[in-house]
Parts: sequence; C-alpha cells; structure tokens
Amino acid sequence: MRFAALLLLLPAAAAFLAGPQLPVSSSRNGASSALSSLEMMRHGKRVAKLGLPQDQRKALLRSLTTEVIRHGRITTTLARAKAVRSEVDKMITLAKDGSLSARRQAMGWMYDKQLVHALFEQAPERYSERNGGYCRVLQTLPRKGDNSKMGIIELV
Repeated sequence: MRFAALLLLLPAAAAFLAGPQLPVSSSRNGASSALSSLEMMRHGKRVAKLGLPQDQRKALLRSLTTEVIRHGRITTTLARAKAVRSEVDKMITLAKDGSLSARRQAMGWMYDKQLVHALFEQAPERYSERNGGYCRVLQTLPRKGDNSKMGIIELV
C-alpha cells in the first residue's frame, strides 16, 4: 500500500522539485526577457562598494582623502585603503595642475579649504618628478575583535 502511494506521489514530487518554469520569449537582441531581469555579475567593475550605499561611500572616501592628505598616514581597513588610494592620487594630480578649475574641483571633494590651499602650494615641488603613485598601501596585522584585514595608507 505504501509503495503504491509513493508511486502516485512521484510525478508530483518531481514537478515540485523542478521548480517553476520561466517563460522564455525572445527579444530583439536574442536574449530572453526572463534572463534580462536577473542581476548579472560585476565583471570588470572597479568600484569598491565597501558595503555602503553610494552617498555614504562617497562621504567616507571624501573624509578619508582629507585625512590622508592632512596627516600623511592613516590606518584603516585594507579595502578602504585601496579604495581611497585612487582618490588621493586624483587630488594630488589636481594640485600639480594648479589651475583655478583644478583648485575648485579639489575644494568640491575635500572638506578642508585651508588644506586644499596647502596641498596646492606643496604638491607641485614635492611630486614634480613623479607621474602618479603618490601613496602606498601597506598591509598590517588583522584587527582585534572582528579579524578584518587592516592596512596603512601613506603618502610617498
């Protein structure tokens, strides 16, 4: 009796385990509409998300950029250090340019107006022979508590 009941339930169980069938309709470019609504992988995207929404991520990068340029060296997580490295390089490149437009762009990104003026005075002679790579990221010991990778970002 039990074996007969299992045989009756077997087609229903197979249909249940197979899951719902996605409707496939071809679009103009040949891709199916069901697959186009799925989230795709981020191949080749170089922006570090840092687990934050865009506005919070931008504020974090702005404050870290300001602090790296102010102190010359800060300790933060390794992912944040690698993300802020490109922003610091952009600010120093703007300072080497020295134009009014570059100064306004730097003032729009960094939080300290006097720090922007000091950067534009000191950066051209300090980094005149370098063509990029104005800061380095060093990996340090993991943080106590959550064991996250830590790093030091410093100006060269």
